[in-house]
Amino acid sequence: MLVFAEKSALVQHGVHQRGLAVIDVRDDRDIAREAIMLPGFAMIGSGTKDFRLHSDTTIVARPDTLAETTLPVVVIVGRPNVGKSTLFNAIIGQRRSIVGDEPGITRDRIHGEASYLGRPFVLIDTGGIIPNDAEMIPSQILKQARVALDRAAQIIFLIDGRTEITGADRDLAKVLRKLGKPVTLAVNKIDATVREGLAHEFHSLGFSDLFPISAEHRIGFDDLLEHVTAGFPVDAREPAPQPEKRPIKVAIIGRPNVGKSTLLNTLVGEERSIVSAVAGTTRDAVDQSLVHDGVEFVFVDTAGIRRKGKTKLMAEKMSVVMARRHIRMANVVLLVLDATEKVQALDATIAGYAHEEGRALILCVNKWDVAGEKGKRKFTEEIRDELKFLEYAPIAFVSAKTGAGVPGLFRMISDSYEAASKRVTTGDLNRFVSTLEFDRNMKIYYMTQGSVRPPTFVVFTDKAKDLHFSSERFIINQLRKRFGFEGTPIRIKAKRR
Repeated sequence: MLVFAEKSALVQHGVHQRGLAVIDVRDDRDIAREAIMLPGFAMIGSGTKDFRLHSDTTIVARPDTLAETTLPVVVIVGRPNVGKSTLFNAIIGQRRSIVGDEPGITRDRIHGEASYLGRPFVLIDTGGIIPNDAEMIPSQILKQARVALDRAAQIIFLIDGRTEITGADRDLAKVLRKLGKPVTLAVNKIDATVREGLAHEFHSLGFSDLFPISAEHRIGFDDLLEHVTAGFPVDAREPAPQPEKRPIKVAIIGRPNVGKSTLLNTLVGEERSIVSAVAGTTRDAVDQSLVHDGVEFVFVDTAGIRRKGKTKLMAEKMSVVMARRHIRMANVVLLVLDATEKVQALDATIAGYAHEEGRALILCVNKWDVAGEKGKRKFTEEIRDELKFLEYAPIAFVSAKTGAGVPGLFRMISDSYEAASKRVTTGDLNRFVSTLEFDRNMKIYYMTQGSVRPPTFVVFTDKAKDLHFSSERFIINQLRKRFGFEGTPIRIKAKRR
């Protein structure tokens, strides 16, 4: 075999029994101005401008596993310093790639085998790609990446979600689109719920499959890997493991003294929270986990939220802040209402906190055993009239004191969580779009789902402005009619194509 190195007299003497390519350097004056490439072997050298090879040094390269593997290949690409190596290490489960704040640390292709739900694949971490950069190192990195991209079954295009789209991002997007291969856009460094809205700005790169993730904190991995490996074969040698079932986090919220602590105690079957007729007994958030019908739930009893003017003590003020924090951290929120009273303005305010955070929500009408002559239909009408923005939220009439209606909450919580986690394929959404009829002067080209919890959809139109509220409401209602989503808010974002 020939060894390709500009202005060098390198000679390959053979392949040892272990399958290692050994290269001796014959002349101290030899300088490899390009990385040494051996057919069937991984690249040798770092590709620096002046990589001097000394005669007392033997360079050893292992066979390139990419040339031999029969597994599907997944390639991570992106510009420098977007977190590719962090994502690679997190998926592989070991530290194979060097991670640091300095851009361009990874230069060679790094291989590793991974598996998700019994579907094995080869994962490749490439160096940061700058398509039109004339420097030696970026050009060599691009060559290395192209070798991997030629074999790729799936490509993960990683973007930094904390910065705006750069020219390098757009150039790389053009290169990837020309390949004609499946490309999944992963928007990295989305490590908080409030940042998820930023991810949808990157749909303008032209890729419909977008997943907000945090490689450092392992957020969004399941959704990303489930999508990327969906078509990969399952390894027949071992049964496919079931996806890890994470507990459903449930926050119990409401005004003081509506029965939140009593409801928690009834749900878990033990005295977990202090119960008293004095409003504001609970200040610290009290949590309790339990398994019901094979599903793990973590319930959090939060402090009663008062009107701002009524919150005077520092402990009460902090408990309200923590209650709102637990709303953000919850998957499902139980808003407890008092059946002996009318729906209060404060109830609407508290419900608004959960709605704004995009949490799945269930309305629990407590103390129904002492509600008197009130009928469920009349009280439901009152709720819908006072809380119009919660038309998606199911209503449960319960008595935390006697336990009536409480067991049914588990099923409602599971259903609301599944609805909030539901993902609709782009194909189904495009067929859905074709059935929509608008009276307004607007054309929808296509629609894609950007994220879950809450389900967020991106609509691509011929207008450069947001949807009219009536059009947005119409689309949401049609989505619910077609796909369900009971118990969860739906977000619609508009983009001009």
